[in-house]
Amino acid sequence: MKKQWVFVLSFGIFFLLFVQSIAAFIEGVYILELLSTSLDEKVLAVLFLFSPLLLPLFGKGVPRWLIWVAFLAFVLGRGAIPYLDTFGRMLAAGISSAASLILIPLMLVTFPDAKKGSRWLIPAQGLALAVGLSVMLRTVNFTLDLSLTSEYGWLAWLLAITLGLTLTQFSWQPIAEDTQPKKSVSAAAVGVMGVLVLFYFMLSSPGVIARWTEGSYQLIIILVSLLSLLWLFSTIARPGWVSEINSGLLLLWNIVFTLSVLGTILAHTISFPPTPESSPVIVSSPAWYQQIPLLFMLVTFPVLFIDFGIFSGIISDYQPSPRKMTLGFLMGALLLVLSIFMNIFSNVWAYVGPISLFFRNKFWFAFLFNLALIILLAAFLFVKRIRPQETGETRKKLVWSAILLGAIFAAILITALLTDSDQVPLPVNSSLKVMTYNIQQANDVFGEKSYEDQLELIKQVDPDIIGFQESDSARISLGNNDYMRYFANKLGYHAYFGPKTVTGTYGTAILSKYPLENPRSVFTFSDQDEIGTAEAEITMNGKVITIFNVHPAGSDEAKLVFARTLVDRAGQATDVIAIGDYNLRGWEVPYLLIDEFFKNAWMDVYPSGIDDDGLDMSGENRIDHIFVSPHFSVFNPVYILPPESWTDHPVHWAEISWD
Repeated sequence: MKKQWVFVLSFGIFFLLFVQSIAAFIEGVYILELLSTSLDEKVLAVLFLFSPLLLPLFGKGVPRWLIWVAFLAFVLGRGAIPYLDTFGRMLAAGISSAASLILIPLMLVTFPDAKKGSRWLIPAQGLALAVGLSVMLRTVNFTLDLSLTSEYGWLAWLLAITLGLTLTQFSWQPIAEDTQPKKSVSAAAVGVMGVLVLFYFMLSSPGVIARWTEGSYQLIIILVSLLSLLWLFSTIARPGWVSEINSGLLLLWNIVFTLSVLGTILAHTISFPPTPESSPVIVSSPAWYQQIPLLFMLVTFPVLFIDFGIFSGIISDYQPSPRKMTLGFLMGALLLVLSIFMNIFSNVWAYVGPISLFFRNKFWFAFLFNLALIILLAAFLFVKRIRPQETGETRKKLVWSAILLGAIFAAILITALLTDSDQVPLPVNSSLKVMTYNIQQANDVFGEKSYEDQLELIKQVDPDIIGFQESDSARISLGNNDYMRYFANKLGYHAYFGPKTVTGTYGTAILSKYPLENPRSVFTFSDQDEIGTAEAEITMNGKVITIFNVHPAGSDEAKLVFARTLVDRAGQATDVIAIGDYNLRGWEVPYLLIDEFFKNAWMDVYPSGIDDDGLDMSGENRIDHIFVSPHFSVFNPVYILPPESWTDHPVHWAEISWD
């Protein structure tokens, strides 16, 4: 098949830039809404995602000049993302996303000889390549896409130029009226968007799956990239094997994958304490049997590539005009928007009621919604798509394909194995420097990305223990960026992420120079946000110290339940350090209960709440606290206020010692 790799590369780069734009767009909207903790007019930016409404402007054909306008909007918007502030990034990514949702249907009907049965796999092969490229760009930078950083933003421009060159090989020609299909392609268009939603939610950044499950990051990254690239290579070498799959086998494969995805999430979903009188729920490291669904999911996910081939192949074969694709891709855009809101509502259910209340503790719902739809559409459309294939590529082209794909996988493998390697030497101090840091999802007080500045501040302070709050960024609302893994690897610290993302908490992660022993998450009654406290022990010079990292929220009743639980659990340990964003002032009952049993680091040194330099952290000014066992001694407590803290909270640290 002539120029096969040109079109595979074209679709691969396009889908990669597409998911990067969508992720940056949703992240920008979410961060701007996060500043107000409620939905307002900024959420209307999602209208960018309904750009398929413009497809009728293309008429019966695909005018070349209009295609290149859409292409320029797509790549210029995507290329500008790393260099803009949050609002500009949201706007540029929105324009790029809108243009991409127009280009998807047009590309499917205009790559040459699209009606030949041998070509239906090409878009799916491009999607598999996009998975490999996306995983590589994220893995080399500890889950943060390298091409979305200002330092390496040139990578996106290089990809955009390559995409532009490959698009010159597409046949952007008017489609004759008499060739228009009598049957609708709307179902296939919805199927295309359903698979792309799952690409966005999990496959483009499979590191998030490790945060769902507390599973092996390396295993997940390696299996997803390896099977994606192997599937791509096998369909290039011998495309005929796919046509040997019958409808029953495909249906079974889809069902097994769907059940394994649901099983993976539900195995780590907990039942929260339903009343204030309920006992706390304690979640330790998962048992081996909880990871069985994860393994099934990791080995069965390539069925999505076959599903995508079925859906995109029907559109490629029928070659409908842009006008006839409008309804299907508009419905697909609606599916994308609904899926995004369903996923986000499972985390912020308390802020946009009453509709969002349904999604509390239903992280699985958006996945089931898409997978059930994909199964139904794939089963219905199967007989119309898979057919005998032409012979694969020549030996010479296969060698070059193996070299290219092997290089991508080698980069992923090497960098994945380097991730999570604890490098910091074990301290030999007789004291501990502990820090509490609410990082507001790695954004400063103005809503701008500040993770590099936060990292530099941490390096300057050089704490032994850090408790992070609002650190649950390994989700689609924050671009699937795992800043805790990034920080841990940049610092060389041991890390416990805390409550898994499927539980919908703010995030309470612990990083430590000392190995973290017996890590667990404790959930107490909540009525606004899930309250998950991270706990672990460290051993220092033979002394076992229990670390608590907290972030309570909600009503006074929920905070009082939290305080009672903390006092009860901390009372079972001899040496305690409890750090976090308590959302409590010094006169509130839950605070007074904790203060009765433990020593507040700041108030122990500065009883008035004002330090020697006049910094006033009394009254309303202080909700981030460090509490320690009464027999500990406290030295040099420090607060750094916004904007110098590079977040919307003060960063607070102190030195702890004992006889």
